[in-house]
Amino acid sequence: MLSIIEACKLNDFPASISVVLTNVPNAGGITIAQEHDIPTEIVNHNDFNQREQFEASIQECLNNYDVDLIVLAGFMRILTESFIKRWPNKIINIHPSLLPEYKGLNTHQRALNDGKTESGCTVHYVNADLDSGPTICQIHVPITKTDTPETLAARILVQEHKIYPEAIRLIANSYIK
Repeated sequence: MLSIIEACKLNDFPASISVVLTNVPNAGGITIAQEHDIPTEIVNHNDFNQREQFEASIQECLNNYDVDLIVLAGFMRILTESFIKRWPNKIINIHPSLLPEYKGLNTHQRALNDGKTESGCTVHYVNADLDSGPTICQIHVPITKTDTPETLAARILVQEHKIYPEAIRLIANSYIK
């Protein structure tokens, strides 16, 4: 999130952050956003019995801000198809693999187990199928013989901090729809 905040401060960056919304009350991103004078909202999923109620509360919150694009960063909840349909091609996510390979969790360990020579990260539009929306951009990261899931994750994270703001720039400049 910090890399996106920093990108938004650049004079030539075509986007700004309207609100940082989290479902985790003690998320570190809340403090970071507040330190940068960005409005924050908490919609705790534990306060709801059904996902639809949770998402209705998110939608209500987003309606209070000028939101054109939802950028998921560390949001580990699966959104329902009905929520996603309200935001067609307006929700993006980043995933620590070269999609369509290794959807879901434990991506680094799975790539190592399969003897892959490269991995990376993908920014994609969110659709109703997990990690299956159209790709916006990817960065490839070589896998070394000494890599562990942790070392590979750390190298990919560096690239995630570069690619996510760039994907937002591409969308905001209407290079990708």
